[in-house]
Formats: sequence, structure tokens, C-alpha cells
Amino acid sequence: MTLLEVDGIDVSYGDLQVLWDASMAIAEEDSVVTLVGPNGAGKTTLLRTLSGLLEPSAGTIEILGSDISTRPAEEIVDLGFVHVPEGRNLFDEMTVAENLQMGSYRHRDEFEETHAEVVEMFPVLEERREQKAGTLSGGEQQMLAIGRGLMAQPDILALDEPSGALAPQLAERVFEKIEEISTDVTVLLVEQHVDRALELADRAYLLENGRIAAEGTGSELLQSDHVVEAYLRG
Repeated sequence: MTLLEVDGIDVSYGDLQVLWDASMAIAEEDSVVTLVGPNGAGKTTLLRTLSGLLEPSAGTIEILGSDISTRPAEEIVDLGFVHVPEGRNLFDEMTVAENLQMGSYRHRDEFEETHAEVVEMFPVLEERREQKAGTLSGGEQQMLAIGRGLMAQPDILALDEPSGALAPQLAERVFEKIEEISTDVTVLLVEQHVDRALELADRAYLLENGRIAAEGTGSELLQSDHVVEAYLRG
């Protein structure tokens, strides 16, 4: 079964086109799908389009066979696609507990069960439950952002640069959590640490200059001469 299928989309910001004829797919058996490429290649634009924040000018996007190309973001969340943006976008003046409550607003009746699963995965969120989100460390804020996304009970959790601005040790903890999450939820990962992202990936796409330049398994892209030369050396 195909969970997500993107077929030939073009996306622009006004007169500036950012994506050209981009296609990708996420199958039911894919646990982690990774999107890599240089800064400015259009990775964040692609995630924003999948989550309904931007509308493609050409092509289609389907979730479980349903065309969502022109649907608003809230309907796409209902269909099971949840986007955790770069920069976390937490409610800084709200507590950790309140942020998690906001994540579950479409599944209020199942809050307790989902909350228990999230704090079991991220115990620090229970320890800091009454602390304002803006006062957490960078690593704790990232855990909260991911936890809030999980509260929406996604089928696909899209994570944009989850290791951004984190020290290497904290970044590795995030990758370990992503691997844990992927046993139950499909993860679409945009990540600056190309080697680690491809190691996690069942399927991977390389986006360059707004176009899909290569695709394959994570191990295939890790062994690609172009990927090694452009992103893994130095």
C-alpha cells in the first residue's frame, strides 16, 4: 500500500519557482524515508507543500489514495500527516503539559492513552510538565516538538531538521528516538546530517536545485559517488 504519493509537483513562492516536477512515494513498508540535499534545494518547501501550507501549481499529492493537493492543512492532519517544522514552533509561554494538550486537540478523547505513550518515550517531558516550553534546553525543546507531533496520532510524521542547533551528543539522542518512533509511525525525515539520515532510511531522495536528483535505499545513496563527494567528504 502507498501511504503518500507525490507526482510531478511544481511549487512557487509568487514568481519564484522552487520545485520542478518533484515526485516521491512512501510505501507502507517504509519506516523512515529521508530527504537530503543542500541548503536552499527546496526540502522545507516540499514538506510545507505536503502539509498543506503551500499549494502546488502542477502535479498531485495523494495520501492513501485521496488527493490532498488543494486541501487545507487541518484536513491533511486529520488524514494522518503531521509536520514538525524546523525551529520547533513551540508555544513558549505555555507549559510542557499545555503544549502536549495542544497537539492532541483533534484526539481529545484519547489524550490520556496517547500522553502516556509519549512521556514513556520522552520521560523528561513528564519531569518538566509544569515548566514553560521557552525555558527548556534545546534538546528538551526538540523532544517536546516531536512529542507534540505524536500527540496528533500521525501515520506519517514529517520532521524538518530535528538535529538542528543541537550538540552532537544531543543530536544522536534525537536520531535514536526517531529510530524508536519509526517502529510504530512512518517518519519522513529532512536532515542536515546526511550520513546519519541515510543510515536510518529505508528509502531516500536527493533534492538538488528544486528537482529530485536521485533516489534509492538509504544504503544505495550512501554508496553513491555523487553523494559521497558532495555531502560526506570533508
